[in-house]
Amino acid sequence: MNERVMLITGAAGGVGRATVKLFYEKGWRVIGVDRSAFGPEFPANGLFIQADIADPARLEAIYAQVSHFTDTLDAVINNAALQVVKPLLETTVEEWDAVMASNLRSVFLGAKLAHPLLKAGGGGAIVNVSSVHAVATSPNVSSYAASKGGMLALTRSMAIEFAGDNIRVNAILPGAVDTPMLSAHLDQARLENLARKTVNGRIGKPIELAHAIYFLADEEQSSFMTGQSMLVDGGATAKLSTE
Repeated sequence: MNERVMLITGAAGGVGRATVKLFYEKGWRVIGVDRSAFGPEFPANGLFIQADIADPARLEAIYAQVSHFTDTLDAVINNAALQVVKPLLETTVEEWDAVMASNLRSVFLGAKLAHPLLKAGGGGAIVNVSSVHAVATSPNVSSYAASKGGMLALTRSMAIEFAGDNIRVNAILPGAVDTPMLSAHLDQARLENLARKTVNGRIGKPIELAHAIYFLADEEQSSFMTGQSMLVDGGATAKLSTE
């Protein structure tokens, strides 16, 4: 069996690092992309590219590098995200556009650039990391919620258009996960309150999200799934807010 190759954006974050590690341990070659450095622990047989996917020119340059590294891709994980936390009335056009460029436009452009490499390998999977905020949200994250909601519609459209090339497209919707992005916006008391609101009584771990991503990327496990959105939120959205 040929060694499978995946690409993940947002590779240096909490969920990204856990996903890189899991895919590597499963025998995949990993290509990671992030604005931040990853460090020496990135898999030696892989490729790490430090770049901003919000810039269309840089995204094209990323895929030029990828094409020199591999002739095919088996999975693309769109995991990178930017979050602006402030009321809608205080959000600037520049902030709104920055969130959309990072979270949504990059997925659209990345799909166009990844498609030839996925098709060349006989097909594969795209996993879009959306958010629980796409279906049930909170104050002060309007741009983030809108970008993640748009990602779900884009996931369905891509699944329909790419099915003929044996490319499956699905999304996961993480709830509260113990990552630097979450802790940057919430103090310990609010994190504990958030944990109590899940059915499980805790927030998620990055490795739990990595396993969900792997499930959707792996042809053996999810070959009959495409155009779907999978909630991984500890049951948070199963509870009535009035409970």
